[in-house]
Amino acid sequence: MTASLLVGLLLAGCAGRTEPEIRYVRVEVPVQVPCRAPEVAVPPWAAVGLRKTDSLEVKVRALLAERRQRIGYERQIEAAIQACR
Repeated sequence: MTASLLVGLLLAGCAGRTEPEIRYVRVEVPVQVPCRAPEVAVPPWAAVGLRKTDSLEVKVRALLAERRQRIGYERQIEAAIQACR
């Protein structure tokens, strides 16, 4: 009796078996993309042409002008970096 019950349960377990259903699921995954920011040109610095014989006033004016150039150059670089984020 137990053997026939066991065989019956085994057959019943196999009878309800169906093929697995194939489903396609779209999964959004972030992908790295290379940055296409414009290149920032290095300006000709104002203090490059200074000589030892130049007056203090000329040197100070050139250094102040170069400081303004560097601030503008840094802002352009920061803008290019922000464009990539």
